[in-house]
Amino acid sequence: MKPLLRVALHNDYEVVVRGLRSMLEPYGGSIDVVEMDAQMPVKCNVDLTLYDTFGKAQVDGEDIDEVIENPQAGKVVIYTWNMHPVLVDQAIAKGCKGYIDKGMTGDELVDVLLRIADGEVFVSPPLALDDHEDPSSDTGDWPGQKAGLSAREAEVLALITQGYTNNNIASRSYLSINSVKSYIRSAYRKIGVERRSQAVRWGMENNMLPDRSRIIVH
Repeated sequence: MKPLLRVALHNDYEVVVRGLRSMLEPYGGSIDVVEMDAQMPVKCNVDLTLYDTFGKAQVDGEDIDEVIENPQAGKVVIYTWNMHPVLVDQAIAKGCKGYIDKGMTGDELVDVLLRIADGEVFVSPPLALDDHEDPSSDTGDWPGQKAGLSAREAEVLALITQGYTNNNIASRSYLSINSVKSYIRSAYRKIGVERRSQAVRWGMENNMLPDRSRIIVH
């Protein structure tokens, strides 16, 4: 019998890694989630680390370098809504073994993770989306979801809460400045605020700041 694929889940928000674990739970016969980390290095020896980019620097930043260089993290796979070709190329050049679109179903995700574990390097095909279109899906979880925020709106609001300017957010997220402003307007309407200071306060009161935690599942 083939051994279970030991997986760590990595993101700066505990709600995100918990959502990932929930999505993978039905596949316990193939996938063994052993660790969930928010702003913490992988501690257990795992076969693969699934790195969710929500609210984080993309692969052109240094955060992912620390994960890739960690020998306990195994093969590193990027899990993202941002399928920009430049980011895909950088991820593979840095040594990531996969770059996966978060629109995948649970069945598709598990199939791809098992293929990567067997030695394949997998990149999801590019989406035919303009950056003003929100690529949210029904998979996973994110802070602000219960308030009606889409994944992209929530990510932009999380970055505002962290103190980033609109230009910072556009650069960090590989979005146009007009798209960032559009997401901000729609997010503000949904949470009932009008000014940035109000949005920051709302974010601080509604778990939009990064967490720091490590959960060893077993």
